[in-house]
Amino acid sequence: MPHTTHVTESKVNITAQEALQQIDDKGYALTFAQEEWNIVKIGILFSINTKTIEDYWIISNE
Repeated sequence: MPHTTHVTESKVNITAQEALQQIDDKGYALTFAQEEWNIVKIGILFSINTKTIEDYWIISNE
């Protein structure tokens, strides 16, 4: 059974999709991908106005 890791990027007042895009653009998960790990990417949007999580996206390569 392969290992699993979670890569999380949080943003304020921009989209959760843009947070996920940064994970890919910056290569945050590349080390784990080369080792054939299962990767769960989580993009989170925090609202500065409500001080809560406004949106999130989760993508897994499983």
